[in-house]
Amino acid sequence: MRKYLITLIPVIFAGGNIRDTDRTDVPQDSSAVRGVFQDLKPTSAQYEAEDTSLKLLTRLHYRKVAVNDSLSSVILDKYLKDIDPGRLYFTKEDIDQFEKYRYSFDDFLKNGELDVPYDIFNLYRKRWLERNDYITKILANPKLQDFTGKETLEADREKLPWAPNTAALDDLWFRYIKSEALDLKLAGKADTAAITLLQQRYKNRARNLGRIKTEQAFQTYFNSYAESIDPHTSYMSPVAADRFNQEMSQSLEGIGAQLQEDGDYIRIKDIIPGGPAYKSKFFKKEDRIIGVAQGENGAMVDIVGWFVDDAVKLIKGPKGTIVRLQILPADALPNTSPKEYLLVREKINLVEGRAKKQIITVPTAQGERKLGVISIPQFYRDFEGVQRREKGFASTSVDVQNLIRELKKEGIDGLVIDLRNNGGGSLFEAVAMTGLFIKNGPVVQIKETMGDTEVQSDTDPAIAYDGPLAVMVNRFSASASEIFAAAIQDYKRGVIVGEQTFGKGTVQTLINLNQYDPGAKEELGKIKMTTAKFYRINGSSTQLEGVTPDVGLPTAHVTDEFREKSQSSALPWDQIKSVAYEETPFINEKLLDWLNDNHKKRLKSDETLIKLVSDLAIFKEAREQKTLSLNEAIRKKERDDAEKKREVIASVNDDLSGEDEDAEADTTATNTKAAKKDVYLQETGRILSDIVAFTKEPSLVDRQRKSKKK
Repeated sequence: MRKYLITLIPVIFAGGNIRDTDRTDVPQDSSAVRGVFQDLKPTSAQYEAEDTSLKLLTRLHYRKVAVNDSLSSVILDKYLKDIDPGRLYFTKEDIDQFEKYRYSFDDFLKNGELDVPYDIFNLYRKRWLERNDYITKILANPKLQDFTGKETLEADREKLPWAPNTAALDDLWFRYIKSEALDLKLAGKADTAAITLLQQRYKNRARNLGRIKTEQAFQTYFNSYAESIDPHTSYMSPVAADRFNQEMSQSLEGIGAQLQEDGDYIRIKDIIPGGPAYKSKFFKKEDRIIGVAQGENGAMVDIVGWFVDDAVKLIKGPKGTIVRLQILPADALPNTSPKEYLLVREKINLVEGRAKKQIITVPTAQGERKLGVISIPQFYRDFEGVQRREKGFASTSVDVQNLIRELKKEGIDGLVIDLRNNGGGSLFEAVAMTGLFIKNGPVVQIKETMGDTEVQSDTDPAIAYDGPLAVMVNRFSASASEIFAAAIQDYKRGVIVGEQTFGKGTVQTLINLNQYDPGAKEELGKIKMTTAKFYRINGSSTQLEGVTPDVGLPTAHVTDEFREKSQSSALPWDQIKSVAYEETPFINEKLLDWLNDNHKKRLKSDETLIKLVSDLAIFKEAREQKTLSLNEAIRKKERDDAEKKREVIASVNDDLSGEDEDAEADTTATNTKAAKKDVYLQETGRILSDIVAFTKEPSLVDRQRKSKKK
């Protein structure tokens, strides 16, 4: 069996660079481009990398996308979005200049042309320097700290029109800096301290822009093509590839989070189970880090506008030392103040990332039902331990089998498998774990680039658990989690509860470009490309649509937020032929209808669920507010209101994590404080309790329906 590792691998983003040029159709300003901002030129290695990468992507990528005018248009839009995502530097006049190239990027790729892409970034750098000069003037303007007017600022500019001209951009930037100054004032900064911090922030941005190298420029441009094919396909420059290798092989020490540049912010791409960030329960994927401080009393360093490498140097440190992080939550409302958290750096304990168990109880008319819960943060398998034949090597399926054995001894009536926030891992383990609940049979189909389809199956007839089963998922359950949940659903072996899953049904392969260009004299970098797609045994892809729960729980998010569907270049959903498999008799439509009816009744009668739905509605409404006032009194009220709303839904955020804050890693916690607080787990327990009741007495559904009619 192939060792597919199916997880959400971060695309490493870097800024762009520019080159010296004699072109006359893109404005030049020699007085603006100066010192460290000398134009950069593409190297011979980058021309080779472009040629080799293009050949590989057109021949080996799962999605066959013609390099034509249609793709060219997409590339231009994505390139401009990657360079200037907030539409804060280019004007509409600049954008109109680029229109002449809208249908030329396909020709640039085929002909190995890099001049125009570099010229566009050259103009961006020029515009950036112009903005930087203007920001210096803004910060010296006394009117910057006059917060008594009626001005406003749109917080989300990504879909707004480009500023028509420089004057309009000047006005936008004055309001933008004013908003930052007001944020700092409301956070308790004195006027002079706020100005000093902003001056330093923009000096940092200027310094970072000046440090950009030509290979980063090429990576930014070429990824506007690669990521137009598929969001999980990307080019890594030699430096980025080396960093990726180090992240994969480094000693696991620090805070245990994968970081990524996202515009001016450092974003948490993933949290490693077993690390300080994971164990703290403070952080979530997509949170933004805006400040770092050393020790309990060290000064907070603002890292807005920093490169991820520089941020990592501040965040990492010796085992046992303290780091404080200032965080803007992913779901922060406009006006929400950042949160500060303290972490002790330590070596990541992989045991903390392994499956854990607990027991919850659900009251019934006949007494309490005891339900086992197994939480799995990732599908892990120690392949090196397997090769060395180590005893007790890390394996999800082996650990879960042992936990099931222990829970059965404790007399559980049903079992919950909690896969919330499980981003994937080893396909082998997803297949093996499915086998713990079915006799044997196919689990997943894998269709590769050339059209060949492989079926991976459970061949072991042994069943570890044959009782009532529920599987919890949310929108961060991806890849291997979706394969397991889909198989359980297709076999009708258990009920899937929660949100529609992420929808990542693709496999990526990392290719060293020098292997395909042995004559290259320099390192060319690597390409990560999609080479296969997953399909359920019923023939449906898990791509894009993910797994739809049998019983959907209330959600804090809009439909496609933080899901594969939010990516414009995501591969589509489709179907292939199903494979032969034998459904189990556990789940049927009558039971599912009954479970959903009971759940809907509780949504209207259970005080905790009523409050949850109400809080979620408040939260969703608050997040629709995108306009910020620049009046101090109004802004303070908006911030206070936002903070109150965050407090209202704080418990919702805790529930979404689905993790036990108090239980020790190796103990079974009965109705722990965290389990009681987890509204989603408690409701899943009630759903599973209904399944237990139905299993014991199938006629219960008909009797209740007859009673209802009377």
